[in-house]
Amino acid sequence: MTLQIGAQVPNFDADTTDGRINFHDYIDGHWAVLFSHPKDYTPVCTTELGSMAKLKPEFDKRGVKIMGLSVDPVANHVGWAKDIEETQGIAPNYPMIGDPQLQVAKLFGMLPAEAGDTSEGRTAADNQTVRTVFVIGPDKKIKLMLIYPMTTGRNFYELLRVIDSLQLTASHQVATPANWEPGEDVIIVTSVSDEQAREKYPDGWKQLKPYLRMVKQPGG
Repeated sequence: MTLQIGAQVPNFDADTTDGRINFHDYIDGHWAVLFSHPKDYTPVCTTELGSMAKLKPEFDKRGVKIMGLSVDPVANHVGWAKDIEETQGIAPNYPMIGDPQLQVAKLFGMLPAEAGDTSEGRTAADNQTVRTVFVIGPDKKIKLMLIYPMTTGRNFYELLRVIDSLQLTASHQVATPANWEPGEDVIIVTSVSDEQAREKYPDGWKQLKPYLRMVKQPGG
């Protein structure tokens, strides 16, 4: 299936390193991140899983639930976690989905239907399209999709920045400009008239163009 921003995230039941879960029940009104991996015991993914584990307290502060996925059985994940702890200084502290029948990868459109029904005998190169990050809102709709090549490790600080923007813009009628960081000025969206903006921002704003109005970050 083809997924896009604003679509309802697919639901599934799966075994994980924390037991069996239903994905929609796991989200349960929270923000969530699902990030996928083509194979266990791969070098770039090893560093990514450790990086995410180190940053989990930052995701927790934002009320974001984390879940990883790799196209291998859960038993393999358990062994891999030991390598991650040894090389990265910390083991994954969030559930890792086992997808040995490729069901979740196919459900999310990361592998084609003709990919078969087993991870056995498949290499990371065979599964290289299983390198996607999904950010999901409490409404279970997809808010962001990022797809990475196998040779480029993901920047989880950027993911935190995007989540800060998503949570801010979900609560206020603003957008965030290029390279925005929390605390910096934001953009009043064009659907807000000047009259409405004066009510919301009595201290005013900086108008660069009629369609580009900068204002201090609300709720800060």
